[in-house]
Amino acid sequence: MAKFFIGIDVGTGSARAGVFDETGGLLASAKHPITLWQDAGSVVEQSSEQIWAAVCNSVKNAVASAGVAASDISGLGFDATCSLVVVDAQGAPVPVGPSGDPDRNVMVWMDHRAAGEAAEINAGQHAVLNYVGGRISPEMETPKLLWLKRNLPQSFASAGHFFDLADYLTWRATGSLDRSICTVTCKWTYLAHEMRWDAAYFENIGLGELVSEGFARIGTEIVEPGRPLGQGLTAAAAADLGLNAGTAVGASLIDAHAGGVGTLGGTAAGVSSDIRHRLAYIFGTSACSMASTDDPIFVNGVWGPYYSAMVPGLWLNEGGQSAAGSAIDHLVAMHPASPKARLQADAAGSSLVAWLEGEANKMCGGLENAVALAGDIHVVPEFLGNRSPHADPEAKAIIAGLGLETDIENLVSLYIAGMCGIGYGLKQLLVKLADDGIPVELIVASGGAAQSNLVRQLLADTTNVPVTFADTPEPVLLGSAMLAAVASGHHGRLTDAMTAMSSLSTIFRPSGGEIAKRHAVRYHVFEKLQSVAREIRTGEM
Repeated sequence: MAKFFIGIDVGTGSARAGVFDETGGLLASAKHPITLWQDAGSVVEQSSEQIWAAVCNSVKNAVASAGVAASDISGLGFDATCSLVVVDAQGAPVPVGPSGDPDRNVMVWMDHRAAGEAAEINAGQHAVLNYVGGRISPEMETPKLLWLKRNLPQSFASAGHFFDLADYLTWRATGSLDRSICTVTCKWTYLAHEMRWDAAYFENIGLGELVSEGFARIGTEIVEPGRPLGQGLTAAAAADLGLNAGTAVGASLIDAHAGGVGTLGGTAAGVSSDIRHRLAYIFGTSACSMASTDDPIFVNGVWGPYYSAMVPGLWLNEGGQSAAGSAIDHLVAMHPASPKARLQADAAGSSLVAWLEGEANKMCGGLENAVALAGDIHVVPEFLGNRSPHADPEAKAIIAGLGLETDIENLVSLYIAGMCGIGYGLKQLLVKLADDGIPVELIVASGGAAQSNLVRQLLADTTNVPVTFADTPEPVLLGSAMLAAVASGHHGRLTDAMTAMSSLSTIFRPSGGEIAKRHAVRYHVFEKLQSVAREIRTGEM
């Protein structure tokens, strides 16, 4: 009898579900939007109840579209953004912001209200910071917890559980309080290689209550991704999802890490299948770059090394950009030709960025020539800081070379210049990794912003590294479905599922020659603009 697996992904704007077969083939997918509240003071919040409802809606619609019965579903896997969920001991939502609204009980990953707490923690030079590239980010959970304690002490005290969003979803599905080694290691400072929390760290930063409680509110049982949780779906969760009680549920992954699992194990002719020579590049609202090694390698400004946080038994170094796809969206929306272009995109049934890609394809006469469209415009797209390799959350974007043009052709130039900036930021990370002993031979790209051939060729040319992508329309969902395949016992190990359920597609190779020279010049300008902007901001002229 055929077996089917459901992968569930909760991103910044929507919850999605996909139904996959044993080979990794996608039968159907569905998604449902999620509200995002953004207020002054870098406050960005969501509702866990709304997220769960969106998950249930997506699963029901995906299963119905796939035409399979609930009894045919062998397992579920979840991934989500690294957002902080706060609920009381009974699971009721607890408010996390100035609104006091309990429905707004999720501090979203991109919420930077705890930037001051992060800076304060970094000044303490705690030993655990060695495992986050030397500096903790306000995107991570301990600065957020410290902010919550200081600013909303009643919410902090009344919280029964602090969850990473992915762990909240598996708890909601199974009742199991087990946390994924992925979430707590990458975002909560858990020392996976020693299987322990660092009590001194929490006491020193002002969260000693968590120590005295034996870490009960943040997790005492830590398990590998894909480990079956509890007795599977509870009766209540099964009713919500339209599935059978007892259906296996695997321990979760962060969304970007699910993209890595769903793509890195793929095989293709003529390239090494060793994932230790590959970089998973998940290009969506933000961008995440993940490299795996046998031994821990400490790279300043790059998160990690994290043990078993993505691939069991391997160490993970994680870099990226806090704003990537969202940076491009914001960039092109600023141009005076944007309203006119958006009307044409709407008429074509396309997003503005996708429409601009189409226009660039028409204008460049070959993917490798796209860089020429950028002209004299240069962009450092750090609208939400620099995640790596500089670990500078206060960094800002820079745009150079704009004139008074108001035409769509100039908007296309700005778009291409922005995309080159994304690629040069990735190149900076690759150079840093190589300098510290992590050479990358192949970039495996995924995510909504990496779906076009134009983007893939630009990434190959800006980084001078070949780029490929998984032969599936939904690599992140596939990574979560692999968790389901392991939890159900269909595969004994996550690495087995990665090999059996994924394959790679076309390889985009660097163009070389004059194109490479042009990118080298632009990369030099990128670094100079970045450096000058940092000098202006810090006053170190």
